[in-house]
Amino acid sequence: MSNAFSRLQKLLPQHGLSRLVGRFTSARHPWIRRPLISTISRAYNISLSGAARKHPDDYLSFDDFFTRELAEGARPLPSNPNAIVSPADGTLSQCGDIQDRCLLQAKGIQYRLGSLLEDEDLARRFDGGWFSTIYLAPADYHRVHVPYDGRLIQSTAIPGALFSVNGRTEAGIIGLFCRNERLVCLFETEFGPMVVVLVGALIVASIDTLWHGPISPYQRIETHQPDLPFERGAELARFRMGSTAIVILPAGVAEARPEIIPGHRVRMGETLAERSDGT
Repeated sequence: MSNAFSRLQKLLPQHGLSRLVGRFTSARHPWIRRPLISTISRAYNISLSGAARKHPDDYLSFDDFFTRELAEGARPLPSNPNAIVSPADGTLSQCGDIQDRCLLQAKGIQYRLGSLLEDEDLARRFDGGWFSTIYLAPADYHRVHVPYDGRLIQSTAIPGALFSVNGRTEAGIIGLFCRNERLVCLFETEFGPMVVVLVGALIVASIDTLWHGPISPYQRIETHQPDLPFERGAELARFRMGSTAIVILPAGVAEARPEIIPGHRVRMGETLAERSDGT
């Protein structure tokens, strides 16, 4: 089943389909907005209990609904200043050690960190480190936040395909995250470098950043140096529909919590790991 689904996606005009769907999801006409919000809410059992705006008619478009903000206090951050937190609501598809600059995509499938980042020198800085891959399903909150205090010193926009990033596709397409469009965000923190990678996907034709950066869909590799400070928990970017965020940490700086294993549901602000570098 996963192979058939993967083959089908290879035949689709991924970018064209995403652009077409985007026209409908950004429409503000009530006769488009209301049925879309109602249908998708029922299909994915979307709850607005944690959202700042509680009623579907409070949203200007489906995109506005899907990138909804949280109510104040809905995702409290841990009191422990050494906690490195989840950047998003979602499910941990994989996590663990980075060995020989490789990350685990799915059972029996690895991919090169250098290919993901499009930067072998940067990848070397994380050899022996730790990563977590968080899949955001359509029902999840779709804003991505910063896992730890740091300064965004570089962002690299990388064009690519728009395969789905759900479990079936992860198991069926080798190097999935290295093939899809993505934005690599490099932070400098008090424990060293930290990377958050935002991976685009089918229908997720837009990665909206909270700074003046490249505009998705990306046409070429673009590297910027925003040099902006971000506090832990600050909003970094927004996705359309479901997608994936990958957190990458260097060696020897953090110890994952015991429950942080593949399949575990996380919420933005939940502790993924705690610093273990002598602080």
